[in-house]
Amino acid sequence: MITIKSIIFKGFSLLLILVFSACSSDHNTSTEESIDNLPDVTGYPIVDTNQSLFFDEISTIIEPLLGSDYYGQDAQYMGNQPNYTDNGDGTLTDNVTGLMWQNSFDHNEDGSVDYDDKLAYDEILALVENGFTYAEHSDWRVPTIKELYSLIMFNGKDISGYEGTSTDGLTPFINTNFFNYAYGDLDAGERLIDVQCATTNLYVGSTFEEMVFGVNFADGRIKGYGTSLLGEDKAFNYLLVRGNSTYGENDFTDNNDGTITDNATGLMWMKNDNGEGVIWKDALSYAESSEYAGYNDWRLPNAKELQSIVDYTRSPQSTNSPAIDALFNATQIISETGQDDYPWYWSGTTHQTWVDENDGAWGVYVCFGRATGNMDGWVDVHGAGSQRSDPKTGDPSVYEEGHGPQGDGVRIYNYVRLVRDF
Repeated sequence: MITIKSIIFKGFSLLLILVFSACSSDHNTSTEESIDNLPDVTGYPIVDTNQSLFFDEISTIIEPLLGSDYYGQDAQYMGNQPNYTDNGDGTLTDNVTGLMWQNSFDHNEDGSVDYDDKLAYDEILALVENGFTYAEHSDWRVPTIKELYSLIMFNGKDISGYEGTSTDGLTPFINTNFFNYAYGDLDAGERLIDVQCATTNLYVGSTFEEMVFGVNFADGRIKGYGTSLLGEDKAFNYLLVRGNSTYGENDFTDNNDGTITDNATGLMWMKNDNGEGVIWKDALSYAESSEYAGYNDWRLPNAKELQSIVDYTRSPQSTNSPAIDALFNATQIISETGQDDYPWYWSGTTHQTWVDENDGAWGVYVCFGRATGNMDGWVDVHGAGSQRSDPKTGDPSVYEEGHGPQGDGVRIYNYVRLVRDF
Protein backbone atom coordinates (compact mmCIF):
# COMPACT_ATOMS: atom_id res chain seq x y z
CA MET A 1 0.00 0.00 0.00
CA ILE A 2 1.32 3.45 -0.88
CA THR A 3 0.44 6.03 1.74
CA ILE A 4 -0.22 9.70 1.14
CA LYS A 5 2.99 10.58 2.93
CA SER A 6 5.02 8.22 0.81
CA ILE A 7 4.27 10.24 -2.34
CA ILE A 8 5.36 13.57 -0.88
CA PHE A 9 8.61 14.26 -2.70
CA LYS A 10 10.79 17.26 -2.79
CA GLY A 11 10.65 18.83 -6.24
CA PHE A 12 14.15 18.16 -7.39
CA SER A 13 14.03 14.57 -6.13
CA LEU A 14 11.00 13.83 -8.29
CA LEU A 15 12.68 15.49 -11.25
CA LEU A 16 15.74 13.25 -10.86
CA ILE A 17 13.58 10.15 -10.66
CA LEU A 18 11.67 11.10 -13.81
CA VAL A 19 14.73 12.08 -15.79
CA PHE A 20 16.71 8.98 -14.99
CA SER A 21 13.76 6.52 -14.80
CA ALA A 22 14.87 5.31 -11.41
CA CYS A 23 12.46 2.41 -11.09
CA SER A 24 14.66 -0.06 -9.21
CA SER A 25 18.11 -0.64 -7.79
CA ASP A 26 18.90 -2.89 -10.77
CA HIS A 27 18.18 -0.25 -13.40
CA ASN A 28 20.73 -0.21 -16.23
CA THR A 29 21.08 2.10 -19.21
CA SER A 30 22.92 1.76 -22.48
CA THR A 31 26.68 1.45 -22.23
CA GLU A 32 26.97 3.20 -25.61
CA GLU A 33 26.40 6.56 -23.89
CA SER A 34 29.63 8.52 -23.50
CA ILE A 35 31.09 8.01 -20.05
CA ASP A 36 32.32 11.61 -20.09
CA ASN A 37 28.72 12.83 -20.04
CA LEU A 38 28.13 12.48 -16.33
CA PRO A 39 24.67 13.56 -15.17
CA ASP A 40 24.52 17.29 -14.56
CA VAL A 41 24.00 16.86 -10.83
CA THR A 42 25.17 19.29 -8.16
CA GLY A 43 24.40 19.50 -4.48
CA TYR A 44 23.73 16.57 -2.23
CA PRO A 45 20.79 14.40 -3.38
CA ILE A 46 20.55 11.46 -0.99
CA VAL A 47 20.13 7.98 -2.46
CA ASP A 48 17.36 5.97 -0.82
CA THR A 49 18.37 3.12 1.51
CA ASN A 50 16.69 0.48 -0.70
CA GLN A 51 14.89 -0.92 2.34
CA SER A 52 11.54 -2.27 1.15
CA LEU A 53 10.53 -4.56 4.03
CA PHE A 54 8.63 -3.58 7.17
CA PHE A 55 9.57 -4.58 10.70
CA ASP A 56 8.33 -4.60 14.25
CA GLU A 57 10.70 -5.07 17.19
CA ILE A 58 11.63 -8.61 16.13
CA SER A 59 11.13 -9.42 12.47
CA THR A 60 9.28 -8.60 9.24
CA ILE A 61 5.61 -7.64 9.26
CA ILE A 62 3.03 -6.49 6.72
CA GLU A 63 3.01 -2.78 5.98
CA PRO A 64 1.72 -0.86 9.02
CA LEU A 65 -1.34 1.30 8.52
CA LEU A 66 -1.46 5.01 9.27
CA GLY A 67 -1.92 5.49 13.00
CA SER A 68 -0.80 1.99 13.95
CA ASP A 69 2.33 0.85 15.75
CA TYR A 70 5.50 0.93 13.65
CA TYR A 71 4.01 3.27 11.05
CA GLY A 72 6.49 5.76 9.61
CA GLN A 73 9.52 3.53 9.23
CA ASP A 74 12.01 3.64 6.38
CA ALA A 75 10.16 1.60 3.74
CA GLN A 76 7.09 3.84 3.93
CA TYR A 77 8.91 6.83 2.51
CA MET A 78 10.25 6.71 -1.04
CA GLY A 79 13.27 8.82 -1.84
CA ASN A 80 15.70 8.96 -4.74
CA GLN A 81 15.75 5.32 -5.80
CA PRO A 82 19.20 3.81 -6.55
CA ASN A 83 19.97 4.18 -10.25
CA TYR A 84 23.25 3.10 -11.85
CA THR A 85 24.68 2.94 -15.34
CA ASP A 86 27.36 0.34 -16.08
CA ASN A 87 29.82 2.09 -18.39
CA GLY A 88 31.37 -1.17 -19.59
CA ASP A 89 34.93 -0.10 -18.73
CA GLY A 90 35.27 -0.97 -15.06
CA THR A 91 33.30 2.08 -13.94
CA LEU A 92 29.69 2.88 -13.20
CA THR A 93 27.78 6.12 -12.94
CA ASP A 94 25.37 6.88 -10.11
CA ASN A 95 22.65 8.85 -11.88
CA VAL A 96 21.25 10.25 -8.63
CA THR A 97 24.47 11.64 -7.16
CA GLY A 98 26.36 12.39 -10.38
CA LEU A 99 29.33 10.39 -9.09
CA MET A 100 31.33 7.89 -11.14
CA TRP A 101 32.85 4.93 -9.29
CA GLN A 102 35.26 2.12 -9.90
CA ASN A 103 32.90 -0.84 -9.90
CA SER A 104 35.24 -3.57 -8.68
CA PHE A 105 37.31 -4.29 -5.60
CA ASP A 106 39.60 -6.39 -7.83
CA HIS A 107 42.22 -3.67 -8.11
CA ASN A 108 45.07 -5.87 -9.31
CA GLU A 109 42.73 -7.29 -12.00
CA ASP A 110 43.68 -10.91 -11.37
CA GLY A 111 40.06 -12.04 -11.50
CA SER A 112 39.67 -12.42 -7.74
CA VAL A 113 38.73 -9.98 -4.99
CA ASP A 114 41.01 -10.88 -2.09
CA TYR A 115 43.54 -9.54 0.42
CA ASP A 116 46.04 -8.73 -2.34
CA ASP A 117 43.68 -6.01 -3.61
CA LYS A 118 43.90 -4.08 -0.35
CA LEU A 119 46.34 -1.29 0.50
CA ALA A 120 47.52 0.57 3.57
CA TYR A 121 45.77 3.89 4.09
CA ASP A 122 48.76 5.99 3.03
CA GLU A 123 49.12 3.87 -0.11
CA ILE A 124 45.50 4.55 -1.07
CA LEU A 125 45.98 8.30 -0.65
CA ALA A 126 49.22 8.13 -2.64
CA LEU A 127 47.41 6.54 -5.61
CA VAL A 128 45.55 9.73 -6.45
CA GLU A 129 48.30 12.05 -5.24
CA ASN A 130 50.63 10.45 -7.80
CA GLY A 131 48.20 10.91 -10.70
CA PHE A 132 46.27 7.65 -10.90
CA THR A 133 44.63 7.02 -14.29
CA TYR A 134 41.83 4.51 -14.80
CA ALA A 135 39.33 4.09 -17.65
CA GLU A 136 40.99 7.05 -19.39
CA HIS A 137 40.26 9.39 -16.48
CA SER A 138 42.92 10.95 -14.30
CA ASP A 139 40.75 12.96 -11.88
CA TRP A 140 39.97 10.13 -9.47
CA ARG A 141 39.86 10.85 -5.74
CA VAL A 142 39.50 8.89 -2.52
CA PRO A 143 35.87 9.40 -1.44
CA THR A 144 34.70 11.25 1.62
CA ILE A 145 32.66 9.29 4.12
CA LYS A 146 29.46 10.88 2.80
CA GLU A 147 30.31 9.97 -0.79
CA LEU A 148 31.08 6.35 0.10
CA TYR A 149 28.00 6.03 2.32
CA SER A 150 25.85 6.97 -0.67
CA LEU A 151 26.48 3.40 -1.91
CA ILE A 152 25.17 1.59 1.16
CA MET A 153 22.02 -0.47 0.69
CA PHE A 154 19.93 -1.50 3.70
CA ASN A 155 18.51 -4.60 2.10
CA GLY A 156 21.83 -6.08 3.28
CA LYS A 157 22.14 -8.36 6.30
CA ASP A 158 24.79 -7.90 8.98
CA ILE A 159 27.05 -10.97 9.31
CA SER A 160 28.28 -10.13 12.83
CA GLY A 161 28.46 -13.37 14.78
CA TYR A 162 28.36 -15.54 11.66
CA GLU A 163 30.86 -18.38 12.10
CA GLY A 164 30.44 -20.15 8.78
CA THR A 165 32.90 -20.09 5.91
CA SER A 166 30.45 -20.13 3.01
CA THR A 167 29.07 -16.84 1.73
CA ASP A 168 26.11 -18.51 0.00
CA GLY A 169 22.91 -16.79 1.05
CA LEU A 170 24.66 -13.78 2.59
CA THR A 171 23.59 -10.32 1.43
CA PRO A 172 26.09 -7.44 1.66
CA PHE A 173 25.14 -3.78 1.98
CA ILE A 174 26.12 -2.90 -1.60
CA ASN A 175 24.46 -3.60 -4.94
CA THR A 176 26.29 -6.66 -6.24
CA ASN A 177 24.50 -6.43 -9.59
CA PHE A 178 26.80 -3.49 -10.31
CA PHE A 179 29.76 -3.82 -7.94
CA ASN A 180 32.24 -6.72 -8.01
CA TYR A 181 32.38 -7.36 -4.27
CA ALA A 182 33.65 -10.09 -1.98
CA TYR A 183 33.71 -10.72 1.75
CA GLY A 184 36.99 -10.95 3.70
CA ASP A 185 39.71 -13.33 2.50
CA LEU A 186 39.68 -16.39 4.80
CA ASP A 187 42.73 -17.84 3.02
CA ALA A 188 44.74 -14.78 4.08
CA GLY A 189 43.67 -15.05 7.71
CA GLU A 190 40.90 -12.47 7.51
CA ARG A 191 37.35 -12.81 8.77
CA LEU A 192 34.44 -12.59 6.33
CA ILE A 193 33.46 -9.34 8.04
CA ASP A 194 36.79 -7.67 7.20
CA VAL A 195 35.56 -5.37 4.44
CA GLN A 196 36.51 -1.97 5.86
CA CYS A 197 36.55 0.59 3.03
CA ALA A 198 38.59 3.73 3.60
CA THR A 199 37.64 7.39 3.08
CA THR A 200 39.43 10.71 3.44
CA ASN A 201 37.77 11.51 6.78
CA LEU A 202 40.01 11.14 9.82
CA TYR A 203 38.34 11.27 13.21
CA VAL A 204 39.12 14.66 14.71
CA GLY A 205 38.37 13.45 18.24
CA SER A 206 40.75 10.51 18.38
CA THR A 207 43.04 10.66 21.40
CA PHE A 208 44.86 7.32 21.27
CA GLU A 209 45.49 6.54 17.60
CA GLU A 210 44.83 7.85 14.10
CA MET A 211 41.39 6.66 13.02
CA VAL A 212 39.93 6.88 9.53
CA PHE A 213 36.20 6.65 9.00
CA GLY A 214 35.17 3.80 6.74
CA VAL A 215 32.10 1.94 5.55
CA ASN A 216 31.88 -1.81 6.07
CA PHE A 217 29.64 -3.34 3.43
CA ALA A 218 29.64 -6.68 5.29
CA ASP A 219 28.10 -5.41 8.52
CA GLY A 220 26.41 -2.22 7.28
CA ARG A 221 28.11 0.29 9.56
CA ILE A 222 30.32 3.39 9.65
CA LYS A 223 33.14 3.19 12.15
CA GLY A 224 36.48 4.79 12.82
CA TYR A 225 39.29 2.33 12.10
CA GLY A 226 42.88 2.59 13.26
CA THR A 227 45.29 2.95 10.36
CA SER A 228 47.57 0.44 12.05
CA LEU A 229 46.85 -3.01 13.45
CA LEU A 230 49.13 -4.91 15.82
CA GLY A 231 52.01 -2.59 14.98
CA GLU A 232 51.62 -2.87 11.21
CA ASP A 233 49.77 -0.85 8.60
CA LYS A 234 46.15 -1.96 8.35
CA ALA A 235 45.00 -3.08 4.89
CA PHE A 236 41.83 -1.39 3.62
CA ASN A 237 39.44 -2.01 0.77
CA TYR A 238 38.75 1.03 -1.35
CA LEU A 239 36.83 2.39 -4.33
CA LEU A 240 37.86 5.61 -6.07
CA VAL A 241 35.35 8.20 -7.27
CA ARG A 242 35.11 11.19 -9.60
CA GLY A 243 32.47 13.79 -10.53
CA ASN A 244 30.13 16.06 -8.50
CA SER A 245 32.74 17.71 -6.31
CA THR A 246 30.03 19.30 -4.14
CA TYR A 247 28.53 15.99 -3.05
CA GLY A 248 28.27 15.73 0.73
CA GLU A 249 28.46 19.49 1.34
CA ASN A 250 25.54 20.84 3.35
CA ASP A 251 23.97 24.26 2.75
CA PHE A 252 22.04 25.07 5.91
CA THR A 253 19.61 27.95 6.43
CA ASP A 254 18.23 28.76 9.87
CA ASN A 255 14.55 29.52 9.26
CA ASN A 256 14.23 31.29 12.66
CA ASP A 257 11.23 29.17 13.56
CA GLY A 258 12.95 26.21 15.16
CA THR A 259 13.69 24.57 11.82
CA ILE A 260 16.78 24.36 9.61
CA THR A 261 16.69 23.79 5.86
CA ASP A 262 19.48 22.01 4.02
CA ASN A 263 19.28 23.48 0.54
CA ALA A 264 21.76 20.87 -0.71
CA THR A 265 19.63 17.83 0.19
CA GLY A 266 16.14 19.31 0.03
CA LEU A 267 15.40 18.38 3.64
CA MET A 268 14.11 20.46 6.55
CA TRP A 269 15.19 19.51 10.07
CA MET A 270 14.05 20.38 13.56
CA LYS A 271 16.67 22.52 15.24
CA ASN A 272 16.15 20.77 18.59
CA ASP A 273 15.98 17.08 19.38
CA ASN A 274 13.19 15.50 21.44
CA GLY A 275 15.14 15.85 24.70
CA GLU A 276 14.99 12.25 25.95
CA GLY A 277 15.87 8.69 25.04
CA VAL A 278 13.04 6.49 23.75
CA ILE A 279 12.69 3.03 22.25
CA TRP A 280 12.41 2.71 18.47
CA LYS A 281 8.63 2.21 18.33
CA ASP A 282 8.07 5.33 20.41
CA ALA A 283 10.47 7.28 18.21
CA LEU A 284 8.28 6.43 15.23
CA SER A 285 5.05 7.41 16.97
CA TYR A 286 6.61 10.65 18.26
CA ALA A 287 7.59 11.57 14.72
CA GLU A 288 4.26 10.74 13.14
CA SER A 289 2.27 12.71 15.72
CA SER A 290 4.47 15.82 15.66
CA GLU A 291 3.21 19.20 14.53
CA TYR A 292 5.73 21.99 14.56
CA ALA A 293 6.39 25.33 12.82
CA GLY A 294 3.15 24.92 10.88
CA TYR A 295 4.02 21.47 9.48
CA ASN A 296 2.47 18.11 10.32
CA ASP A 297 4.48 15.91 7.93
CA TRP A 298 7.51 15.37 10.16
CA ARG A 299 9.03 11.90 10.14
CA LEU A 300 11.90 9.87 11.47
CA PRO A 301 14.82 10.19 8.99
CA ASN A 302 16.24 7.13 7.33
CA ALA A 303 19.85 6.19 8.06
CA LYS A 304 21.33 8.00 5.07
CA GLU A 305 19.33 11.18 5.67
CA LEU A 306 20.41 11.24 9.31
CA GLN A 307 24.07 10.68 8.43
CA SER A 308 23.86 13.57 5.95
CA ILE A 309 23.85 16.16 8.75
CA VAL A 310 26.90 14.81 10.57
CA ASP A 311 29.73 17.35 10.64
CA TYR A 312 32.92 15.29 10.63
CA THR A 313 35.03 18.33 11.51
CA ARG A 314 33.43 18.45 14.97
CA SER A 315 33.44 16.14 18.00
CA PRO A 316 33.08 16.27 21.80
CA GLN A 317 36.87 16.13 22.18
CA SER A 318 37.96 18.62 19.50
CA THR A 319 35.21 21.24 19.60
CA ASN A 320 33.39 20.40 22.86
CA SER A 321 30.28 19.87 20.76
CA PRO A 322 28.29 17.17 19.01
CA ALA A 323 29.34 16.23 15.48
CA ILE A 324 26.78 18.53 13.90
CA ASP A 325 26.69 22.11 12.64
CA ALA A 326 26.51 24.73 15.39
CA LEU A 327 23.09 25.86 14.06
CA PHE A 328 21.60 22.73 15.64
CA ASN A 329 20.95 22.18 19.33
CA ALA A 330 21.65 18.82 20.95
CA THR A 331 20.72 17.67 24.44
CA GLN A 332 23.79 17.20 26.61
CA ILE A 333 24.13 13.84 28.36
CA ILE A 334 26.67 11.94 30.43
CA SER A 335 27.94 8.98 28.41
CA GLU A 336 29.35 5.63 29.52
CA THR A 337 32.76 7.29 29.78
CA GLY A 338 31.45 9.56 32.56
CA GLN A 339 32.04 12.66 30.43
CA ASP A 340 29.74 15.35 29.09
CA ASP A 341 28.53 14.01 25.78
CA TYR A 342 25.76 14.04 23.16
CA PRO A 343 23.13 11.54 22.08
CA TRP A 344 22.80 8.81 19.54
CA TYR A 345 19.76 9.34 17.28
CA TRP A 346 17.34 6.76 15.96
CA SER A 347 16.66 6.44 12.24
CA GLY A 348 13.60 4.75 10.76
CA THR A 349 15.87 2.12 9.17
CA THR A 350 16.09 -1.43 10.48
CA HIS A 351 19.51 -3.10 10.68
CA GLN A 352 18.80 -6.60 9.41
CA THR A 353 20.93 -9.54 10.52
CA TRP A 354 21.70 -12.92 9.00
CA VAL A 355 19.74 -14.63 11.81
CA ASP A 356 16.34 -14.98 10.18
CA GLU A 357 14.24 -15.54 13.32
CA ASN A 358 15.02 -12.06 14.69
CA ASP A 359 16.46 -10.26 11.69
CA GLY A 360 14.56 -7.05 12.47
CA ALA A 361 15.36 -6.66 16.15
CA TRP A 362 18.00 -3.94 15.74
CA GLY A 363 17.50 -0.37 14.54
CA VAL A 364 20.06 1.92 12.91
CA TYR A 365 21.29 4.94 14.81
CA VAL A 366 23.94 7.60 14.19
CA CYS A 367 26.31 8.81 16.94
CA PHE A 368 26.50 12.57 17.30
CA GLY A 369 28.55 12.07 20.46
CA ARG A 370 31.16 9.48 21.35
CA ALA A 371 30.65 6.00 19.88
CA THR A 372 31.56 4.25 23.10
CA GLY A 373 33.00 0.80 23.66
CA ASN A 374 34.24 -1.06 26.73
CA MET A 375 37.86 -1.88 25.91
CA ASP A 376 39.13 -2.55 29.44
CA GLY A 377 37.31 0.66 30.33
CA TRP A 378 34.90 2.87 28.41
CA VAL A 379 36.43 4.85 25.54
CA ASP A 380 35.31 6.48 22.31
CA VAL A 381 36.09 3.37 20.32
CA HIS A 382 34.60 4.31 16.92
CA GLY A 383 34.16 8.08 16.85
CA ALA A 384 31.37 10.65 16.77
CA GLY A 385 29.82 10.29 13.32
CA SER A 386 29.73 6.51 13.43
CA GLN A 387 26.60 4.64 12.37
CA ARG A 388 25.77 1.54 14.38
CA SER A 389 22.66 -0.28 15.65
CA ASP A 390 20.82 -0.94 18.90
CA PRO A 391 18.09 -3.37 19.99
CA LYS A 392 14.75 -1.70 19.38
CA THR A 393 13.52 -2.58 22.87
CA GLY A 394 14.72 -4.25 26.04
CA ASP A 395 16.68 -3.58 29.21
CA PRO A 396 19.94 -1.66 28.69
CA SER A 397 21.39 -3.08 31.92
CA VAL A 398 21.73 -6.44 30.16
CA TYR A 399 24.50 -4.77 28.16
CA GLU A 400 26.15 -2.82 30.98
CA GLU A 401 29.56 -4.28 30.02
CA GLY A 402 29.03 -3.57 26.32
CA HIS A 403 28.31 -5.82 23.37
CA GLY A 404 30.46 -7.53 20.77
CA PRO A 405 34.23 -7.83 20.40
CA GLN A 406 34.81 -4.12 21.07
CA GLY A 407 32.30 -3.84 23.88
CA ASP A 408 30.04 -1.44 21.96
CA GLY A 409 27.80 0.63 24.18
CA VAL A 410 24.14 -0.37 23.99
CA ARG A 411 21.54 2.18 25.08
CA ILE A 412 18.23 1.08 23.47
CA TYR A 413 16.75 4.42 24.57
CA ASN A 414 18.03 6.82 21.92
CA TYR A 415 17.10 10.36 20.95
CA VAL A 416 15.13 11.71 17.99
CA ARG A 417 15.69 14.50 15.48
CA LEU A 418 12.87 14.90 12.98
CA VAL A 419 12.96 15.71 9.28
CA ARG A 420 10.56 16.57 6.48
CA ASP A 421 10.80 17.14 2.74
CA PHE A 422 10.39 20.63 1.38
